[in-house]
Amino acid sequence: MSREYISNDEFPPKPHNVPAVKVPGLVFCAGQTATGEIKQATTTVLSNLQKVLELAGSSLDKVVKYNVYLQDMGDFAAMNEAYIAFLPKNPPSRTCIQAGCLPGGSIIEIECVAQV
Repeated sequence: MSREYISNDEFPPKPHNVPAVKVPGLVFCAGQTATGEIKQATTTVLSNLQKVLELAGSSLDKVVKYNVYLQDMGDFAAMNEAYIAFLPKNPPSRTCIQAGCLPGGSIIEIECVAQV
């Protein structure tokens, strides 16, 4: 199976991690993180995922699965409000869990899988 590693200057590859990997028909996006207030952080993360998906020739409306990691599950309602603003009419499946410690002091991390 062929793989295409997706990155650019805004989303550079890191050691042992790239922003996304594209295989025939699918793109797997690594988690994007943010700090600050949860609604704005959610918007930032989803905007960044949107940019990565576009680099891969996909889009948010082609996402089939999101995994959401929250530092505090008490932020779920506020995160969900911002999240819903990005959803197409036919929303993808989603998992949301509380993660004890996210990278760089982040309060949210979201990763996704999308069709290409």
